[in-house]
Order: sequence, then structure tokens, then C-alpha cells
Amino acid sequence: MSKPAAPLKGRAARLARLMPSTGPSTAARTPFVLLVVLLLGGGLIALLLLNSALNEGSFRLSELKRDTTELTDEQQALQRDVDSRSQPDALERRARELGMVPGGSPAFLNPDGTVRGNPTEATAPPSPSPSPTPSPSAPASASPDPDASAGPSGSASPSGSVPATEPDPATAPAAESTPPPTSPGR
Repeated sequence: MSKPAAPLKGRAARLARLMPSTGPSTAARTPFVLLVVLLLGGGLIALLLLNSALNEGSFRLSELKRDTTELTDEQQALQRDVDSRSQPDALERRARELGMVPGGSPAFLNPDGTVRGNPTEATAPPSPSPSPTPSPSAPASASPDPDASAGPSGSASPSGSVPATEPDPATAPAAESTPPPTSPGR
């Protein structure tokens, strides 16, 4: 067996009384260590959640930037389309296709009901009518048969004298200069 510890004397005894014994000291440290571990674990979990929220926001931001770029491109394409259709020569061509004619000098109504100016009716300039060119296989004289003007499919051509296969020279340049329709891109 071991010897019991000798009692301390003098200054050592006084210091031993001031210092707590080893038993209660370990028990007092355990809650503090658990508190520190819990705070560190909670801080790491909060940091992980914050990092994932920032990544989600970053992905959403890049998606919104891509959508903004697509919509900006579409807006610019539509603006170019509007600009090309609002040019004076394009407006004039479309108006003539609709059968509109340039107006003469305008007449104005005064507030008292009198007319200022000389009102005239707008008339279309005479358009050149296409003369049919007889083909070598077709007879030059007009036949009284109503099916004589029918094309190879048996249907009559829209004008009756011009075959449907020849393009109209007045509308051919208009078809070439109009831009293709744009789709919304979605």
C-alpha cells in the first residue's frame, strides 16, 4: 500500500487551501467545453447554410442576366423591324399595295364651318396594264369556251389573261425587301 500524503505545512498549506481540489474542477469544465463545441458546430452549420443561399442567388442572377440578354436582343430585332417598316419608301410601297393613292393639296375647315383651300378627289395615276404575250402553242384568237383560260390544273388563273406561273413585277421587289417575321424566341 502507498503511504498517505504528508500534511502540508506553512506556505504550501495556505496555497493548497486557496486552490480547489481536482475532483470538482473537471466537473466545472465540462459544461464550458460543451458550450464551446456547440457554438462552433452551430457557426459551421450557419456558415454552410449561408454559403448555399449565396450560391442559389448566384445561379438565379446568372439566369436573369441570360434572360435579360435574350430579351434585349429580341427588343433590338423588333426595333429594327419597326424602323425598316416605318421608312418613307416602305410606307409608300405598303400604302400602294393597299390601294391608297397620294392626296392632292389639302383643304381645311375653319371653326366657323367655312372651307379654306380647294378640295379635290385623290385619283390614282394610271398604272400600266400588263399585256398578255401569246405563247407559240396557244391560238392567237380568243375562244368562247370558258375553260380555255384554265391552267393545267383545271382552275382559272386569277386575272384570266396572265398565267399564274409568271410573277407580278410590281410585287416581286416588295417580297424581296420585306424582312422575315421574327419569333418571340421562346
